[in-house]
Amino acid sequence: MNAPNPVLDTAPLGFVWETADPFLFCVHHDDAYPAGDARMAPDPALLRGRNLGNDFEPRDGWRMYHGQTVPGFPQHPHRGFETVTLARRGFIDHSDSLGATARFGRGDVQWMTAGRGIVHCEMFPLLNREGPNPAELFQIWLNLPADEKMVEPHFSMLWSESIPVRTRRDAQGRATTVTVIAGRFDDAVAPSPPPHSWAARPSSEVAIWTLAFEAHARTALPPASPGVNRTLYVFAGEGVRVGGTLVRPKTAVSLRADVEVEIENLGAPGEALMLQGRPIAEPVVAHGPFVMNTRQQIMDAFRDYQRTGFGGWPWKDDGPVHPRDAERFARHADGRLETRPR
Repeated sequence: MNAPNPVLDTAPLGFVWETADPFLFCVHHDDAYPAGDARMAPDPALLRGRNLGNDFEPRDGWRMYHGQTVPGFPQHPHRGFETVTLARRGFIDHSDSLGATARFGRGDVQWMTAGRGIVHCEMFPLLNREGPNPAELFQIWLNLPADEKMVEPHFSMLWSESIPVRTRRDAQGRATTVTVIAGRFDDAVAPSPPPHSWAARPSSEVAIWTLAFEAHARTALPPASPGVNRTLYVFAGEGVRVGGTLVRPKTAVSLRADVEVEIENLGAPGEALMLQGRPIAEPVVAHGPFVMNTRQQIMDAFRDYQRTGFGGWPWKDDGPVHPRDAERFARHADGRLETRPR
């Protein structure tokens, strides 16, 4: 008897990647920023003609997003879900309405539970004055169940040194390297997510992995339980073959989760992101930065934000950045300080 085809559907990748419950969406930011000036910003001459404050056009291979001086996302609110931000290249400077702040990069992950409401900024300082400042990151939105949507905001830093990496080799010795940000892969178990996360429930089987394939490498994804959603995003390389199905680059592949999935990389080295989780299976009503279960809850979120500012903004400008020579660090709202060398 032939094995069941693990591929359920495929779809091309746009700027925003479509996801399956319990995820809300994913964005892959990949910007080839130039050298930074004294403000850790692009040369002002390079900003002429850009729609500053709303620049999502990849002119010259990079975007300012909502930044006016330094690229990034100045202060903005969230309620009702979580952000998982994987900084693969470059650095991100975080500040929030709780008074917490951080700089992270080089494979670090910030996992933030917005809960009842938080305002934060994510800026991309151009630290190198002499040459390019490539920045690459994934931002993944993970929903919260109804009974956790109004928990206190919280963020955890998963420093790259604590994130497990496993390498498998096929019969020809060609390697596939898996970075385990959430869940487990073989004997590798990811650091704990925030305590109120859907991912903190073992029955949710949430997994976030990146996979890096050597040329022509073969590997297999282990099965999960029936009813779990699993999507493989092939974002770099020449494509893969999944259970006999040819998958071109820049493609999302919805997979059966309850069977082992054979993957063969085609041609040059390639990469993929895998998102997996048991659906929350509750109504989703989203408007901009708020994700709740009902329209009334969305109206309440806007009213609460207008009235309280989710605690207010304690910083002197909308998109603060740290000194150029600052190390990787996180200062939490309770004053706890974590530091890592840059």
